[in-house]
Amino acid sequence: MEEESGNRISFFAKNKTTCPSCNSGFYREDVRTGRGRLIAGELANDLRRLYEPSKKFGEVQPLVYTITVCPVCYYAAFPSDFENLPEKSREAIAAQAEKRSEDIKLIFDEVEFREPRTLKEGIASYYFAVMCYDHFPHDFSPTIKQGIASLRAAWLLSDMHRRLPNENYDYLSQLFFNKARFFYTLAVEYEGNGRESVSRVGHLGPDLDKNYGYDGVLYLSALLEYLYGSREPLEKRIKALILARRTVGRIFGMGRASKDKPSVLLDKAKELYAKIGEELEMSGQGDA
Repeated sequence: MEEESGNRISFFAKNKTTCPSCNSGFYREDVRTGRGRLIAGELANDLRRLYEPSKKFGEVQPLVYTITVCPVCYYAAFPSDFENLPEKSREAIAAQAEKRSEDIKLIFDEVEFREPRTLKEGIASYYFAVMCYDHFPHDFSPTIKQGIASLRAAWLLSDMHRRLPNENYDYLSQLFFNKARFFYTLAVEYEGNGRESVSRVGHLGPDLDKNYGYDGVLYLSALLEYLYGSREPLEKRIKALILARRTVGRIFGMGRASKDKPSVLLDKAKELYAKIGEELEMSGQGDA
């Protein structure tokens, strides 16, 4: 049995978790990371850590397991928030249980969180989290959490598209990248006006291996706007890019590098700043 469990990708907790929305009991699943299961690869431009498949375990994607999901009502949140559901949020989240169940059927025939998760349960978990955080108060910083959840859903949908290239998962991935763009932009705005705090969220990722903090949020808000923002009308595109360039410029202080910031993030920020500048110059706005 020990050898069998050693070959597994995930495990279920011994202690039962009680859903604060519907009071159902279940056992949370988590990923095993030892014995060469995770082989870190490159860091993508959107700060996703890519992993190499191992000969023994194949592809292991730890992002599939990070959201706690009730298998009965599909209430979902990051582990630090799941059992701390505010009383004033419970009624709205409970009332939305049927909608969560029906909405996910538009993507997958079924999902099952009582059994070991697959890629589709990972995607569904982030979708449910985006829906549920709509009902969390501002002191939980729900906007940036919706942004992170949307971004990770987009990543996993991209993985699904590579496996099943004829099922339109690439279209759904683009939708979630756009959701991430919206939430990241809004989170930066809320941080600026004091409505929500981004900086007090423990792990801003956006992936699991490293926390790039608020600078990572600034970078991603600009990158997502550059990649997925509306192209028309041109005036709107130019205005959004000018703001994105100013946002990413805050990371390195217009060329004044900081020793306290990861060099990889500084390099990617400078590269993005240059790319945005090139597009603005082609639009006749190089000096904006």
